[in-house]
Amino acid sequence: MECVQDMVAGRGKSKEAEIKRINKELANIRSKFKGDKALDGYSKKKYVCKLLFIFLLGHDIDFGHMEAVNLLSSNKYTEKQIGYLFISVLVNSNSELIRLINNAIKNDLSSRNPTFMCLALHCIANVGSREMAEAFASEIPRILVAGDTMDSVKQSAALCLLRLYKTSPDLVLMGEWTSRVVHLLNDQHMGVVTAAISLITCLSQKNPDEFKTCVSLAVSRLSRIVSSASTDLQDYTYYFVPAPWLSCKLLRLLQCYPPPEDGAVKGRLVECLETILNKAQEPPKSKKVQHSNAKNAILFEAISLIIHYDSEPNLLVRACNQLGQFLQHRETNLRYLALESMCTLASSEFSHEAVKTHIETVINALKTERDVSVRQRAADLLYAMCDRSNAKQIVAEMLSYLETADYSIREEMVLKVAILAEKYAVDYSWYVDTILNLIRIAGDYVSEEVWYRVIQIVINRDDVQGYAAKTVFEALQAPACHENMVKVGGYILGEFGNLIAGDPRSSPLVQFNLLHSKFHLCSVPTRALLLSAYIKFINLFPETKATIQEVLRCDSQIRNSDVELQQRAVEYLKLSSIASTDVLATVLEEMPPFPERESSILAKLKKKKGPGAVSVTELEDSKREGGELNGGSDRGPDTAAMAASNASTPSPSADLLGIRSAPPVGAASTSAGSLLVDVFSEAGPTIPPAAVNDDGFLRDLEQPTETSDSLLVEGSGDSDSAPPSEDPAPPLSEADELLNKFVCKNNGVLFENQLLQIGIKSEYRQNLGRMYLFYGNKTSVQFANFTTTVSCPGDLQSQLNVQTKPVEPLVEGGAQIQQVLNIECLTDFSDAPLLNIKFRYGGALQNLTLKLPVTINKFFQPTEMSSHDFFQRWKQLSQPQQEAQKIFKANHGMDTEVLKAKLLGLGTALLDNVDPNPENYVCAGVIQTKSQQVGCLLRLEPNAQAQMYRLTLRCSKDSVSRRLCELLAQQF
Repeated sequence: MECVQDMVAGRGKSKEAEIKRINKELANIRSKFKGDKALDGYSKKKYVCKLLFIFLLGHDIDFGHMEAVNLLSSNKYTEKQIGYLFISVLVNSNSELIRLINNAIKNDLSSRNPTFMCLALHCIANVGSREMAEAFASEIPRILVAGDTMDSVKQSAALCLLRLYKTSPDLVLMGEWTSRVVHLLNDQHMGVVTAAISLITCLSQKNPDEFKTCVSLAVSRLSRIVSSASTDLQDYTYYFVPAPWLSCKLLRLLQCYPPPEDGAVKGRLVECLETILNKAQEPPKSKKVQHSNAKNAILFEAISLIIHYDSEPNLLVRACNQLGQFLQHRETNLRYLALESMCTLASSEFSHEAVKTHIETVINALKTERDVSVRQRAADLLYAMCDRSNAKQIVAEMLSYLETADYSIREEMVLKVAILAEKYAVDYSWYVDTILNLIRIAGDYVSEEVWYRVIQIVINRDDVQGYAAKTVFEALQAPACHENMVKVGGYILGEFGNLIAGDPRSSPLVQFNLLHSKFHLCSVPTRALLLSAYIKFINLFPETKATIQEVLRCDSQIRNSDVELQQRAVEYLKLSSIASTDVLATVLEEMPPFPERESSILAKLKKKKGPGAVSVTELEDSKREGGELNGGSDRGPDTAAMAASNASTPSPSADLLGIRSAPPVGAASTSAGSLLVDVFSEAGPTIPPAAVNDDGFLRDLEQPTETSDSLLVEGSGDSDSAPPSEDPAPPLSEADELLNKFVCKNNGVLFENQLLQIGIKSEYRQNLGRMYLFYGNKTSVQFANFTTTVSCPGDLQSQLNVQTKPVEPLVEGGAQIQQVLNIECLTDFSDAPLLNIKFRYGGALQNLTLKLPVTINKFFQPTEMSSHDFFQRWKQLSQPQQEAQKIFKANHGMDTEVLKAKLLGLGTALLDNVDPNPENYVCAGVIQTKSQQVGCLLRLEPNAQAQMYRLTLRCSKDSVSRRLCELLAQQF
């Protein structure tokens, strides 16, 4: 590299001198390339190397590419190396030279010279473009598995193929090479195994079924490494640890699969994991940090595998105990990793109690750790290990820490405290105290969701309203109190101030003066809420009417620059002046209880989690004991106060599923055992990882269902568990009407009467579907012998495959249970499955049958098309039997947005700017069944004047056209 050394020496001491030197050198190189036609290989290499160096200094290079390509044909290693290096750095995938480069690479790959082959493979991997993948994706697997390929070439080929697969997975098709690639795990050369396992792990994550044979081979190889001494693998031993990188990769590969079904393989794997845990307890063989790093890397991957399997109680507890030793380790990174892993261990029923034994150590870490990221993991672990037995202790410690917590984690801490206080509150006065204390300590970080929630719960609990009013009144007496405290105080005193008005120290006028003393310090939204509280006071305490009217009448209110405050002041003043006492009492009566449903605090916390943190859903899934509170919807209290009416107070169990109000977008979904769960959130109920395939949807149609243990009403008594023997009742007369409501939507209440509420949430992808049924007992009496049966009448048995799990035979009063149905569409169908429900209520048998809302359109895949493509396809589907058309009168209002929402809910793609008439709607989609795909085109022509529609469907199968036309005609 003397040529580059000359340039380095001549760069000069200033930027100007460097540019001058480089321009001179570029001119010289250009003249050499243009003038000397017989330039030898060494000179070309020298000048190309200089160009490469100049480029790396940050200067543009616009010539020399052809000379670099010419170097690829050289038989000298150094010249070919510089040529490939130049191309890897400076040639882009759109270059005109790419064909010449590909030819040179092909020549080297077929040369059987291992050095040249490795250079070519390195170039392919470095460029990694789609063009490279198209040219060589089929050639590299052959090189990888060929018996006469050198080990060094196999390593390069495996890593090159991995690179191409990551950039263009659709072009790298293993096919016939799959089994031979997997068997590279048995290769005698450890370097080949190490390179191959990186490729196999990536391929397994995308196509687990194709590569599942790798599990037994991986276990076998891991067993040989773990049981070997450091001297057995001399070339691959790192500081007395045999093959640590390969061991970690093998453990990571096994995490792509469930526990082995073969008993011998599983036993051998358990032995390996036990050996790794045992070795972690042995004294170190070296004091070097590299030794402990390698040893701990294997240990943490083994623990991750143990957690992933979650099926070996002994290993889980041992892993927890091992991690517990790291909690007080002097190395910060180990403490961080231990806390992070224990967060996941806390979600296992086998290790949850073992994790709880370390609570004092974790609390100490929260208080004393200097690194904020470790403190954050400690807070995550406290949140994960919390249950009924330690909730008060953990909440108290988190509140104590919150006063000095780092600002970057305060908001997340506030959300966690609020969730835990609500989830595990058995004493509602403790819950109120906790939230008010939370507002006092960290008011700036208390979001609206938190203080909304405490108000909703106070409104829904008669037994805590007086205590809440007294407590918030005392909190407002502090010289400086946060604005969120004023909001809570204004709302609660406006609703329940009369409960403490008997004490002279909290008389009506004292309450009003206390609230009004904070008025001038508050923002506009808080002032608006306080004005609503004042008008409530006039209803609760007529003696304060004159004082409050005087406040409303002053210029600062009725002439306020803010329109909202001015309007409220004027309207409230007029209302209090002209309305009779009865009218005032009716308009301003106490807020009714909020419907039972989830709070949005959990969704808020989920959004706060950063990358790499333990997910909120995982932590929530770990809580097996649910202490639910009567919650409310996500409407703001101030909005609710203004909307108060004389509606009758609903029963607390009137809407167990909480689906009469829209769910918050992105709400976190957890197990059904808590009212923090919104079964109709956008996130949907959590599907266990084992139940999804490579694209995230259903794979295992035999997943067990989750059941709910909601504690809204405590039931008692046992019942004979023998199921009722009567035949299923015929479908209800309104069964078709109920089914039609779900043609264009997947979530909602399917059926409801005085005893039972049945809710549905479903999701579909391709020809698979999963439906969640939620059965809610609206009474205070236990349902006994509760059974459900799903049947497919007639031809539907061969058209639709529905798998279910039995539900719990006892449904306590006020409780809700969940059932999961897995659905597979085999071919097109027109009938709907029947759901029969039987149970005994007060000794009387209840027997009802409904139609499950599974219709053919649920298996639509939307298809985007241009106007030209749409009408071309429309003409192709021109046979009379392929078209179904219906002209009908509108059943509902012809609102544009409603029509669009229904067409999108149908499952098709709504195509814009396709139909010449902008008033018409056109859609396209493909119905996915196991046996075939059915293309469908839809055209809806509304006539607003006549209040009529013309609906036309053209499908590649006539029966589908007719069925879709029947379904859709009832939707508009």
